[in-house]
Amino acid sequence: MPTSTERTETGGPQETESVAAELARRLAPGDVVLVSGDLGAGKTTFVRGACRALGVTGAVTSPSFTIAQRYEGTIGVSHLDLYRLGDLDGEDPALLAGELAEDRIAFIEWPEVGAPAGLDPARVVARVRLEHRGGDRRLVAVQA
Repeated sequence: MPTSTERTETGGPQETESVAAELARRLAPGDVVLVSGDLGAGKTTFVRGACRALGVTGAVTSPSFTIAQRYEGTIGVSHLDLYRLGDLDGEDPALLAGELAEDRIAFIEWPEVGAPAGLDPARVVARVRLEHRGGDRRLVAVQA
C-alpha cells in the first residue's frame, strides 16, 4: 500500500494540536501512531491535540517517568514514552502489552528506542515527525 506524507508548518501549540486532531479523526481502535522528534519538539503537544479530538477532557501530560498514561474519551487512548525504556533492564518485556490492546488507540513517543513487545507492525497506521523551526514554529510531518 503506498504511503503519503503531509507536511505542515505550525506557528504554535494550538496549530500543532489542530494537525493532530485532523489525524485523530481518521483513527480507529487498534491503531498505533509513532511520534518522533527531539526533546521539546512538541510530541506531547501533538498527542494532546489528538486526545482532545478523541474526547479526552482531562490533563494530557508526558509519560516520560511513568512510561505510559491511559486516557478515556470516546475511545480509549494509550500514550507511551519509550525514552527511558532502555533504563528498564530486568523489566517484564510484556510490561506495556495492555497499552497496546485492540480496543485502544496508542501513541508511542520515542519509537526509535525500540518497539514494545507484542506490537504488530501492521497496526502502525501513521508515523509523525516533529522538528523545531525556531520559536514556537514546528514542522509536522505525518506519514500515513
